[in-house]
Amino acid sequence: MTTKLKTEVPVPSLAPPLHRLVGIPGLKWLLLLIPLAYTVLFLYYSMISVLKLSVYDENGFTLEYIRQVFTEPLYLKVLGVTLKTACIVTVATLLISYPIAYLLVVMESQRWKKVVMSLVMITLWISLLVRTFTWTVILQDQGVINKMLISLGLISEPIKLLYNTTGVVVGMTHILIPYMVLSLYAVMEGIDRRLVQAAQGMGARPWQAFIQVFFPLSLPGVLSGSLIVFVLGLGYFITPALLGGQGNMMISKLIQENIQTTLNWSMASAISLVLLLATFLLLGLAAWVSRMSPLLKGEK
Repeated sequence: MTTKLKTEVPVPSLAPPLHRLVGIPGLKWLLLLIPLAYTVLFLYYSMISVLKLSVYDENGFTLEYIRQVFTEPLYLKVLGVTLKTACIVTVATLLISYPIAYLLVVMESQRWKKVVMSLVMITLWISLLVRTFTWTVILQDQGVINKMLISLGLISEPIKLLYNTTGVVVGMTHILIPYMVLSLYAVMEGIDRRLVQAAQGMGARPWQAFIQVFFPLSLPGVLSGSLIVFVLGLGYFITPALLGGQGNMMISKLIQENIQTTLNWSMASAISLVLLLATFLLLGLAAWVSRMSPLLKGEK
């Protein structure tokens, strides 16, 4: 009895190997040119256009629009509200996100770690508009929170949670938590747990080891997460527009009002330029602080 062996003959691919494509003269530069052209066209060109509109008018170069941003009471009030709201949201997000990130690091069960991480990340999979509108339903006078407080006898009439700073802070904090958690978790996961164990072995209590060893080593995550949340908070539009009132107008809403209502594009560009410069200043300040502090550079 004979056995026939079947041999498969490899069929050559019609597509050329990737290394051959990369080796074509000039192709690498062409592949780099496409995203570079896109970046220059849609990012830098728009930034230059904003700069031009903010410092030029029909009479030529002027700093009048920039001056109005820092002298007009309305613009100063909006800048103050924006900075205050961004600071409150950053602190609230950090206070909520730090325990979550720490729980993810110390959790032994990979299954539950995935569950907690999924609960944190699921908010990023839902439309920002849907998440914000959900908070309008929850925070309204007849919403879940007010009904629960009234049923518990803590209040006799609904408290104002919507169309004020409280609503904006609650909504923005909920939306920005994933960014803070990811920044903190990325740093905490790299901390050597043996350092904490060594501190406890030398007589430190668990809370002392946490405060004196773990927390200082997590400061790079605190800095990066706070910076991301604060910068995002400065330019948020949908959430403050839906959850805040006219008395809590933020800078993004003011830009929109100048463009659509008053048709003052130069003023809107000047406000945008101030916001852009403030962002660059924060990034530079964070980089300088990181260079000056060994802990923030991740040195142990």
